Amino acid sequence: MAVIKPFKALRPQPGIASGLASRPYDVLNRAEALQEAEGNPYSFYHISKAEIDLPAEVDIHDESVYEKARENLHIFQKENFLFVEEKPCYYIYQLTMNGKSQTGLVAVSSVLDYENEVIKKHELTRPEKEQDRINHILTTRAQTGNVFLAYRTVPDLQALISHHKATHESTYDFTADDGIGHRLWIVDSDEEIKKITELFSSRVPVTYIADGHHRAASAAKAAQKLSAGKYDPASSCSFFLTTLFPDNELQIIDYNRLVKDLNGLGKEIFLSRLEYDFEVTKVGETRVKPAESHEFGMYLDGNWYKLAAKENTDTSDVIGRLDVSILQNKVLDKLLGIKNPRTDNRVDFVGGIRGLKELEQRVNSGEMTTAFALHPVTMEQLFEVADAGKIMPPKSTWFEPKLRDGLLTHLI
Repeated sequence: MAVIKPFKALRPQPGIASGLASRPYDVLNRAEALQEAEGNPYSFYHISKAEIDLPAEVDIHDESVYEKARENLHIFQKENFLFVEEKPCYYIYQLTMNGKSQTGLVAVSSVLDYENEVIKKHELTRPEKEQDRINHILTTRAQTGNVFLAYRTVPDLQALISHHKATHESTYDFTADDGIGHRLWIVDSDEEIKKITELFSSRVPVTYIADGHHRAASAAKAAQKLSAGKYDPASSCSFFLTTLFPDNELQIIDYNRLVKDLNGLGKEIFLSRLEYDFEVTKVGETRVKPAESHEFGMYLDGNWYKLAAKENTDTSDVIGRLDVSILQNKVLDKLLGIKNPRTDNRVDFVGGIRGLKELEQRVNSGEMTTAFALHPVTMEQLFEVADAGKIMPPKSTWFEPKLRDGLLTHLI
C-alpha cells in the first residue's frame, strides 16, 4: 500500500506567495526564466533556476549554479520570504483552469515505494536531466520540484478533503499570470492527519506518476546517496515531495504531431495509401478534433481530413492499441519512414493546450507539411500501461494545469 507522510514545508509568507511561486523549472529555459523573474526579488527562479543570477557564459549545469541556488535559498529564509512550518502537515492544493478545478493532497511519498513499484512509472528518463536535479537536491538539501501523482479515487478520502476545504480558510489564493488559479489549505489537525494517512495505507495500493518522472528519479537517486541505500522511515531523505490527485478529477490533454515532409510521396499517393488502414474523409476548412479513440484529424494542403482507423489497426497489446501507437506504426513509420520519433527531426510535437490553430499555422507557414490531431490518452489507459510495466510512446500525455514551484518545498 502507498506510504505517505505529512511534512514541515518550507513555504512563502502569504503576502508574497503569488509573486514567489514560479512555473516548474523544466518548462522554460534560462532566457525565459530571466525575463519572468526580472524586477522580482521574490521569484523562486532564483532558487530553482539559479543560473539567472550568474553570467550568461556560465553553463547551466556548472557547480556554481547549484551553489548559487543554495545561497539564494538561505537568503530567502534569512529575509523571511520563506519559513518552515512548525509541525508536520498535509496540504490541500487546488488548481483551476478554464473554470474546471482539480484538488490534490501534498505529502511526502516513500522512496522505497518508488523503488518497489508501488509508485508506478510509464516514461523513460534521461540521465543528464536526472543529474541536474540530483546536483540541485544534494547541494541545496531541498527538493523544490513537486511530483504529480495520480491514484484511483477513494470516495472517503475525497469527502474528507472536500469537507476541509468547505470548513477552513485557504492560506494562499491567487491567479497566476497564465490564468491558472492556485489555492492551498493547511491540514494541521492531528485527527485529520491520522485519518488521511490511514486511508492511504488501507485504500490506495499504488500511485502513478502522471507528470514528473525526472523529478521523482532524481529525488530517489539523491536519497540513495544520502542514505547509502539504508532508508530510515524517520529520515526526511527517505521521502520526496508529491501532490496526489484522484483520477476522477484529472484529464489528459492531447499531444499532437507535425511532420516536415511526405517522404517523397505526392499528396494524392499519400492519401490513397492512408486508405489501407483508415477511412479517410475530406472535411475542408473545419478543424477536426477527434471525438473518440482511433479517430484522428489531419491537416494537409489547406484542408482537414478525418481519419478513422479500421479494425485491422487495433491490437490486444496495451501499447499497440494506443492512438499514438496506431499513428506511429501505420502512418509515421509505415508511410513516412519515421522510425524513431524521439530522434527524427522530421517530426515535432505540440501539446493540445495550444489548440488546433497552432497546427494550421505551422503547416500554412511552410515549416511543416502536415499535422495530426490525436484523441487524448485516458487515465485508465495510463494506469493499464503502468500496471503492465510498459513504457508509453514518447510524447503521449500532456497534463495541465501545472503545479507551481516554491509554494511548498521539502527540506532534507
